[in-house]
Amino acid sequence: MRRVLAVGAHPDDIELGCGATLLAHAAAGDAVTMLVMTGGENGPGDDAAVVGRRVEQEQAARTLGARLLWGGLRDCTVVPDAATVAVVERALRETDADVVYVHAPEDSHQDHRAVAAATLSAARRLSRVMHYQSPSTLTFTPTTFVDVTAYLSGKLAALGAHASQVEMSAMVEPDAVVASARHWGAQARIGYAEAFAPTRMVIDLMPTPRRPAAEVPDAYRLTLSASLAATSR
Repeated sequence: MRRVLAVGAHPDDIELGCGATLLAHAAAGDAVTMLVMTGGENGPGDDAAVVGRRVEQEQAARTLGARLLWGGLRDCTVVPDAATVAVVERALRETDADVVYVHAPEDSHQDHRAVAAATLSAARRLSRVMHYQSPSTLTFTPTTFVDVTAYLSGKLAALGAHASQVEMSAMVEPDAVVASARHWGAQARIGYAEAFAPTRMVIDLMPTPRRPAAEVPDAYRLTLSASLAATSR
């Protein structure tokens, strides 16, 4: 069993970057934890929307089968200092994570850059650190892909929990999310994929128990056209 920690600066960042991959981890029997560093206080909407954003994140985590941790920092004020590194280190100790997912370092949002830098410092001794793409990522050249064909609908369901942001942002429209997954799937020669740029990725060839495909919830399945089905075989 792998112990996975996904780190994001704001509510919905993790779902956008690696939500379907976390569903795949959960289906494989891995322990999945999400660390959301801020409450999204400067996201779209009024004060009521901001208050409800924590509830939305809790619902999204349940949809992904993940445990949720909060970093306790404030949106748009995150800096990669010792205190921020300590937040991630505490989560790593608590989860004993051996796989970490986090923002790509080159990003136009200062919180994303800070969280990526702090996580790289906190996870400096880990052998599996993967970076995911955000809508504000500037440079992203992935070399590792996860087949998420069976889990893309689950990712959309988790994003749908973030109603206060999804309704006001074209970046998280379902069509855009599916198109991105199809793009990376084409790059990986499969149906749909999430893409990652690893800082380090040690491949473990030891067999791990896998959840039978029949147990994947039907709601999380995405029906492929005949041409895509042939591509993913």
